[in-house]
Amino acid sequence: MSSVNDFESLKAEIASQFPQLSRRLKQVAEFAIANPNDMALETIATIARKAEVQPSTLIRFAKYFGFDGFSEMQRIFKGRLAGQSDYKDRIKAFSPEGESGEGLFDDFFHGSTASLEELRNQLDENVLGKAIETLKKADTIYLAGYRRAFPVAAYFQYALSHLDKKVVLLHGMGGMLAEQARLMGTQDALLAVSFREHSEEVISLVTEADHKGVPVIAVTDSSLGPVASRASVCLEVKDAKVQGFRSLSATMCLALILVVGLGKESLE
Repeated sequence: MSSVNDFESLKAEIASQFPQLSRRLKQVAEFAIANPNDMALETIATIARKAEVQPSTLIRFAKYFGFDGFSEMQRIFKGRLAGQSDYKDRIKAFSPEGESGEGLFDDFFHGSTASLEELRNQLDENVLGKAIETLKKADTIYLAGYRRAFPVAAYFQYALSHLDKKVVLLHGMGGMLAEQARLMGTQDALLAVSFREHSEEVISLVTEADHKGVPVIAVTDSSLGPVASRASVCLEVKDAKVQGFRSLSATMCLALILVVGLGKESLE
């Protein structure tokens, strides 16, 4: 019988054990943390298909963490849903079925709304406060975000500069990424926005910052992996996937919360 009896404890245990897991069990761990709703509601066959593993791998994963079987572990994920009266509607939004014009647009609207509701329910005020305090103390805030994350990093550059903070956007133009990051020091902070699969540039920057003792704030969709594991503060945010596309609705909302929170702190 596992000593884990709630989702947050299981999540922490998975993060703690993640480096020791086999490749397949790591695959299950990443899927489970990124898709807790699927883990709660779907059958083991469906979850295995979505996670691209065999059902037996899910059973091995459950037993690795001390559960008698998959069903016992699944109850932890189901318990996470307690008190969320609008849960079914949000799940439906995360699994869009519309394929034509108006229906597809509705899927995007509902998906973004669901992401924002998820952020509101899951955002830890203590972690948010630590992130804001880290930004407040930093002499210079270095910003990293590539591909889909780049617009978020660019917004941080725009908004933080209006708070009279020294900011450096690590865009790496001209192959000068290492030179841009060279002056990062312990009195500064690195704000890294990164989603699975993480870009090699962000992994490299976060690793370098960690080695130099630079505080790292990660804005990411998973608490597992090379970015979150090296972060001083990890802010998780999950945007809905609709017809293969992911919006930045919840991530941009979180960025706004960070900026406004920092602005309020700076005025006090």
